[in-house]
Amino acid sequence: MTGRARRCSSTAGEDFASRRDDPQKCRKAAPKMGVHIAVLMTCHNRKAKTLNALATLSRQRGLPPGVTVKVHLVDAGSEDGTVAAVTREFPDADVTSVGTDVFWGEGMRIASQRSGRFDYQMWLNDDVSLNETALTMLLATSARLGGTAVVVGAMCSRGLRTTTYSGLRRQRGIAWRSGHLRTSLLDPSGTPQAVDACHGNVVLIPRSVHRRIGDIDAAFPHNMGDWDFSLRARKAGIGVYLAPEYAGVCELNPALVGSTEPGIGVREALRRKLSKRELPFGPWRVFCLRHLLPWTPYSLFFPYIKVTARAMLNR
Repeated sequence: MTGRARRCSSTAGEDFASRRDDPQKCRKAAPKMGVHIAVLMTCHNRKAKTLNALATLSRQRGLPPGVTVKVHLVDAGSEDGTVAAVTREFPDADVTSVGTDVFWGEGMRIASQRSGRFDYQMWLNDDVSLNETALTMLLATSARLGGTAVVVGAMCSRGLRTTTYSGLRRQRGIAWRSGHLRTSLLDPSGTPQAVDACHGNVVLIPRSVHRRIGDIDAAFPHNMGDWDFSLRARKAGIGVYLAPEYAGVCELNPALVGSTEPGIGVREALRRKLSKRELPFGPWRVFCLRHLLPWTPYSLFFPYIKVTARAMLNR
């Protein structure tokens, strides 16, 4: 699920190599030796972006001795040579090929099931360019929080200097906004901030949290799995915190026309809205029942009523 971009602080657009993130300072709070991080990724026909994400991960600096990183990448039927390129340039990566019908949520579950024993899992989107000290900063933040909380890395747009993906804070009083949670997107503030939900671009999950919450729920094959995971963690009494600094750069996805395309008619608009790429009814029903009470009856049907009305007006 995506959020509205917000203006970030003046440090957000700086060259990451000159950022004030100090790996020596981070190392003081970092976990002890012998920490293994399983990085979970999915991709589909984005070879250049996937290779860039892996390259920025491989260039992490300031990590304490004994920290090991293993990538578990699920490729959903890419036809642009992604698998061959990743295997060639990153031979230690665990690459699994699946069909094109596997979307983000399901792919991340497959990656998790292949990750074996770990101290942390880290979700990493294939279009992220990590700050060179992002992993050090995330580990240090986790250690500062006692190693028992989910840590979210905010993303910044290089060109617009805005926060694009981050942690979200639920606005109390009104539980819905156009059928969705009413939330505010947070900017990093220099100190960890408690949040209610998060985007899944960069998320660090301790083993103890994974044991209690599990993977992204199978009810969410694509969208909403990141929000549901963080909301379930909060309900279980587990802290979800936004890291104090930006973890990297990730541009907002292009606006999806899909069901809002003018002139497509009601039936086609509803078909698109109910597809995996947008808002399939089954996952949305689960999300509403779990997280949008007492507004569930309204929230459940509002998106489909809205797209129907729009299609009728745009004939």
